Amino acid sequence: MGKRVLIVEDERDIRELIAFTLQLGGLETFEAGNGEAGVAMATELQPDLVLMDVRMPKMTGFEACRLLKTSPATKAIPVVFLSAKGQVSEIQQGMESGALEYILKPFAPDELLKQVQDILARAGR
Repeated sequence: MGKRVLIVEDERDIRELIAFTLQLGGLETFEAGNGEAGVAMATELQPDLVLMDVRMPKMTGFEACRLLKTSPATKAIPVVFLSAKGQVSEIQQGMESGALEYILKPFAPDELLKQVQDILARAGR
């Protein structure tokens, strides 16, 4: 099976589109609907990459990323944020919380797949 990607996104349509896109590219996907569930799943699954929305109920993407980065079990897993265009202060905050990089919404599915594959290759996963 391909690399494992955990998608943490509270909007089901977006989450399913991302999962479908990445599966077409041969990646194995897992889904969580909020930051809290995402942290628990990342700890259990040890995915090769976590794609994380920023604004979610229960726990923001930033809080979830900080938790993943402070836990010995998950600190090596690369985290990439999904965020709406133009929120520069958010991007700064995301990088400070330990994210590897940002993918801006809306994205074209083929571009998303290419970016994810590039990130996995660079992260050596």
